[in-house]
Amino acid sequence: MLLILALAAVGAYFLMRDLSGPSVTLTPGNTGRIGLAQTMELNMSDKSGIQSVTVTVKRGEQFMTVLQQAFPTLETSQKVSFSLKETRLPEGAFELEIRVVDGSYAGFGRGNTTTLNLPMILDSQPPRIAVKTGPPALYRGGSGLIVYTVSEDVDKTGVQVGDLFFPGYKQDNGGYVCLFPFPISLTTGSFQPEIMARDLAGNLTSSRLLVHALNRNYRSDTLNIPESFLNFKADELAQLCPEESSPLTQYLCANNKVRIGNDAKLIEVASNPANVSPRFLWKGSFRSLPRAAVKANFGDFRTYVDGDKQKIDEQTHMGLDLASVAHAEVPASQDGRVVWVDYLGIHGNMILIEHGLGLMTQYSHLSEYSVKVGDVVKAGQIIGRTGTSGLAGGDHLHFGVLVGGIPVQPLEWLDASWVKNNITSRQNISF
Repeated sequence: MLLILALAAVGAYFLMRDLSGPSVTLTPGNTGRIGLAQTMELNMSDKSGIQSVTVTVKRGEQFMTVLQQAFPTLETSQKVSFSLKETRLPEGAFELEIRVVDGSYAGFGRGNTTTLNLPMILDSQPPRIAVKTGPPALYRGGSGLIVYTVSEDVDKTGVQVGDLFFPGYKQDNGGYVCLFPFPISLTTGSFQPEIMARDLAGNLTSSRLLVHALNRNYRSDTLNIPESFLNFKADELAQLCPEESSPLTQYLCANNKVRIGNDAKLIEVASNPANVSPRFLWKGSFRSLPRAAVKANFGDFRTYVDGDKQKIDEQTHMGLDLASVAHAEVPASQDGRVVWVDYLGIHGNMILIEHGLGLMTQYSHLSEYSVKVGDVVKAGQIIGRTGTSGLAGGDHLHFGVLVGGIPVQPLEWLDASWVKNNITSRQNISF
């Protein structure tokens, strides 16, 4: 009798220990709209393991199974993908039923079941884009702004330049504004921006953005890297590239490998939605470091030579080097919000201020900071002091302007006429 009771207790334990159905998540989330070719992903989890999944499309009295899968082993989590491409559903409303069974002993071994019945609308029509205004001309290394409309709600829209994407931001009037660069690394032939929009059902529209792309020539310069400079920077170089054994190889490592990582970090910071305001935070033109001499220009193609005048490297300079007195006060170039205050490799101590729509100003080689991340600053407010941190050979400010993390020509943004003709006068368009 005791043995029977014990076996019954064990059986009851296995039958009762899991009475809840699996957790099921559909990605993209239930927006209510779906396209035929859109890939949907199901994430399922349960402590007793996932036994099977069935996905069915129902429309009136008709139904079709689009996915039916039993899993050979009871894993606690499973992931499957499906689309409606083979259903040939017409436009309109239908119901998507998702049925997932776990591997518990509930129901005398049949398992617990979670069933989702999701009302959906099949949408196979891509959104329509209408460009209202664009830049009068876009120079190599420069910036451009477009204003456009999209015919429906979207989950992604903006301008694609090669592998780089620059989001468009919806404004109060219903239109979109997108700020994007003509990267200096491209030519007028290879610069082929595309405007795109993807709606909530996954339908995509993409077409060539017609812009008047013009070449701009930049200077060439020779930069001497003497042994005295390497000795001056020895400690910092050793920290940047500890895997290298000499100051020269450490410098070359910093000027190449570290630079590439720093460039990627700038794009990463600019790509974080938390660091970008959907509207401009400023008015008027931008300001430069007061009473400063320009020691190097944006776009300077630099050939680096050693003490024997032998070529050791080459790079393109991506900002303005401005020199004043040692430890000069550095003002914010325009109103904005601080998104970076930290050391970054070749840039040394650096501050980034975002001004909206992916536009940021960069202040590098600082000796000290006067702001912190999250601070809202006004044009002219002192944010730090110049210095020699990073790969700076002497006390100066490296001032950069970034669009989506890509360096652009600062002189455009320091020119009040250019800002008015190319940016502000084109932003306020009525629809």
